[in-house]
Amino acid sequence: MKRILYILASALALILFAGEANAQMGKRYYVNGGWQFNGTPGNTFAKSAQGYGAYMEGGYYVTPMLAIGGFASFNTNDEYHPEETYTFEDKSALTTDLTRSIYQVPFGGTLRVRFLRGMFQPYAEAKIGTEYSTQSIYMSTFVSRQDNWGFYVSPEIGLTFFPFEKTDFGFQIAAYYSYATNRNKTYDLNGLNNLGFKLGIAF
Repeated sequence: MKRILYILASALALILFAGEANAQMGKRYYVNGGWQFNGTPGNTFAKSAQGYGAYMEGGYYVTPMLAIGGFASFNTNDEYHPEETYTFEDKSALTTDLTRSIYQVPFGGTLRVRFLRGMFQPYAEAKIGTEYSTQSIYMSTFVSRQDNWGFYVSPEIGLTFFPFEKTDFGFQIAAYYSYATNRNKTYDLNGLNNLGFKLGIAF
């Protein structure tokens, strides 16, 4: 019995030592940032897919494979409407073209799991936080704008790639979906869905 306990204790010590040794391989933090292409499906206000966005995120690996951190990003999506005549409740009318625009700024916390270490580091990430958004209608003579806040959640899969030896500089590519609970009764907006991808640098 003592021999079995000794073997188990030795095996546990080896596992812990190996995990600690592995944890010291490479840095324990990450910083990513770059360009973001975003689409806004599933709403009637402004459906578009455009590259007017950027992101920044960072975190600390509490274990060799699991990191916690934070993020912030922004996107602008515009949809152009050709000239049309609009009538209002007071029986007035306006003939104009217009652009509908959704501006989004989500920020919050992240939980990242990477599946490999080394030159190629595929990962899965979950983001949770809040989102500030404005919805605007740009006409020839004036702008109508509404702003609101909502709860934000986003799953993401990606890859960081470090092609240069003896340096922490690399590149990132990722795809994501996000949903925010922002509401706007004036523009009949009931939540914001986003699909997109990111290209950036990694440290």
